[in-house]
Amino acid sequence: MKNRKLSVEEVLPLILSAAGALGVLPFAVMRFMNGEVALGVLDSIIVVGLILLGTYVYRTGRVRIASVLITFICLAGVLSTVYIKGPGQVYWVFPAMMASFYLLRIHEAIGACLLVTVALIPPLVAVLDVFSLATIVITLLVTSSFAYAFATVSRNQRDKLMKLATRDALTGAGNRWALQRKLKEIISAQSRNALPSSMLLIDLDHFKRVNDAYGHAVGDQILVNLTEIINLRIRVTDSLYRIGGEEFVVVVEGQDLDKANHLAEQLRTLVEANELAPMHPVTISLGVAELAQGETAENWLRRADDALYRAKRAGRNATSVAFA
Repeated sequence: MKNRKLSVEEVLPLILSAAGALGVLPFAVMRFMNGEVALGVLDSIIVVGLILLGTYVYRTGRVRIASVLITFICLAGVLSTVYIKGPGQVYWVFPAMMASFYLLRIHEAIGACLLVTVALIPPLVAVLDVFSLATIVITLLVTSSFAYAFATVSRNQRDKLMKLATRDALTGAGNRWALQRKLKEIISAQSRNALPSSMLLIDLDHFKRVNDAYGHAVGDQILVNLTEIINLRIRVTDSLYRIGGEEFVVVVEGQDLDKANHLAEQLRTLVEANELAPMHPVTISLGVAELAQGETAENWLRRADDALYRAKRAGRNATSVAFA
């Protein structure tokens, strides 16, 4: 397996699975040494399960199902040890509940924590007085509330940072970094599903003249309006990126060269029909390229760029198709 950079989404389940496995492993050893075979086997299952899930995330990058299973193993393991060993094991519930808010969606974590709290009452009520039981239940709920607050704030901050890192500030379209990520995803998926994908490279014709004639404020508004026109026409599964001053890329997944060329012509016609600048026609030129088998992102983008320049040399306000 080639080395790859881990995403933020992958790091958290990896850390939590590693911490959980290392934290439980000494207890699994002590259980067997003390003759507590059932608890030793249970702890060993938890350790092995966390190691396998952490390895799965590291090798595949698939976080969602692993996060759900890590949470299930932690919460189910804690419940089982409480039922088998007694209330002395209830302390493990606190870190397990906190982890669930960082691994699951918020509403899922709330449901899981409430379910576990209710499930803990039967084994605890048999051996604890009312005051002790109430103390445990209340502290579990307070811990869950704090975990909910911290997880919510962290996710909101992460979403804002991701938006700043992947979005063009003026138009709201994806930026060059986001485009590179998308192209890598498509190329990686091509070997699995063999579905076609195409790219439209778009450039505003004579945009410098518009800026010189009307100022950069008008030029910026044209870019915003162009983005709106494109977004209204492309599908939800398509994605738009701004990669230069007046250069945009539309990535259309599941569409071959003919369909992508048809979309390009529709966009060209729509832009031409809209008066984006007063007393000055605004048009676009487009280069269209379909991803070839085994092609790199750089070569795919280069072929679209070559097609775009052919369209410009042909007089602009035109679409050119790149053939493999």
